[in-house]
Amino acid sequence: MDLIKDALSQGRSALSEHESKQLLKVFDIPVNRELMASDAESAASCASRIGFPVVLKAAGTALFHKTEVEGVVLNLRNEDETKREAERLLKIRGCDSLLVEEMVKGGRELACGLIRDPLFGPCVMFGLGGILTEILKDTVFRLAPLTRYDALEMASEIRGNKILQPFRGEAAVDMEILAHILIAMGEIGVKHPEVVEIDINPLKIRFDGKPVAVDALVVLKKTE
Repeated sequence: MDLIKDALSQGRSALSEHESKQLLKVFDIPVNRELMASDAESAASCASRIGFPVVLKAAGTALFHKTEVEGVVLNLRNEDETKREAERLLKIRGCDSLLVEEMVKGGRELACGLIRDPLFGPCVMFGLGGILTEILKDTVFRLAPLTRYDALEMASEIRGNKILQPFRGEAAVDMEILAHILIAMGEIGVKHPEVVEIDINPLKIRFDGKPVAVDALVVLKKTE
């Protein structure tokens, strides 16, 4: 795949968030709408095209942990706010562009991904997302490739599986879409040995129960 080949040829160890989401889209994994911007003016224009409120993120080929450098701004409601924050983000070391994203509404956050175990090979991960990932460590794993049965069983095995049920007026999680995402994670791992890790966190749940990846990181390693 060109995305992966290009990154490796440039000596990069990971895809950018935008590139990571492009890879996910190839495998029909739903991602939130986003546009790239080069400056504050174009960021404001992109935000208007997407529709407010938006999320604004610092972007760069070596900028992977954006929250640690205050490189993510949520809930921007107009062009003036977007311009102001864009100017600030562009001053962050390593930021060479901006990612303007749809702000997905919904109260639930999951996480899923892929790790490449040196002994067992590609393994799919699923669990609670957001800050709960590190705090509760409520995750389960399966060897790839996955069947639909495997994916649904994984979802039922996390301790907090009630989060998949109807929640505070929000619909139950669409299990067919969730199963497809987990199966696709395994498919990427099997088809692309250069991909050693994928982290989708959060996998946000819309009010209608449909999961969508709003942040993603794909880690690479050149293979022989």
